[in-house]
Amino acid sequence: MNIILVGPPGAGKGTQAQRLVDNRGMVQLSTGDMLRAAVKCGSRVGVQAQTVMERGELVSDDIVAALIGERLDNDQLSGGFVFDGFPRTQAQACALDVLLHSRDRKVDHVIVLDVDEDILVDRVAGRFTCTQCKAGYHDNFKPTTTPGVCDQCKGPTFSRRSDDNEETVRNRLSEYRSKTAPILAYYAPERIVEHVDGMIDIDAVSNRIAAILDHDP
Repeated sequence: MNIILVGPPGAGKGTQAQRLVDNRGMVQLSTGDMLRAAVKCGSRVGVQAQTVMERGELVSDDIVAALIGERLDNDQLSGGFVFDGFPRTQAQACALDVLLHSRDRKVDHVIVLDVDEDILVDRVAGRFTCTQCKAGYHDNFKPTTTPGVCDQCKGPTFSRRSDDNEETVRNRLSEYRSKTAPILAYYAPERIVEHVDGMIDIDAVSNRIAAILDHDP
């Protein structure tokens, strides 16, 4: 079973993708992770991508598609795959279909994590991480037990992603609405789009996704 998780940045796609990996033996295909791995190992596609990035340019859809094809050919996908954050545009959705059909595969489910944007901004903008053990925290939802001290390793220093601020998050949400959300219309005729409330408890989101997959005809 092969699925795509769709939702704006901070909706919880990565968390749910990892749970599908752990619970169902699926392979998580995150283009960001794949890109970094390809560059590190020096694969043919990785060399192409590195050349583009060194020029300060965005990696093209063709390179991303080649990267995915490389992974599809090299990975054991008996448990199926879950795309986290891809496709981001209708052009990428078309390219993905071509890749899958050429390998006798298809997308079985497109699962959308619906969120309240104002709450999402608060959720993302409040994130911070221990610089030593990388444990994640949040100003409001998951503060450290002792202010300024990591619960896990007792480290005293923390960091925040430079793009985890309200202005950047709202720009990313706008980008999502204009470029990524329209892919739902692309998949709608196949009747494989399902919506899940992404604002409920993480375990409840996982259960809703499991119910969708377990009732696959």
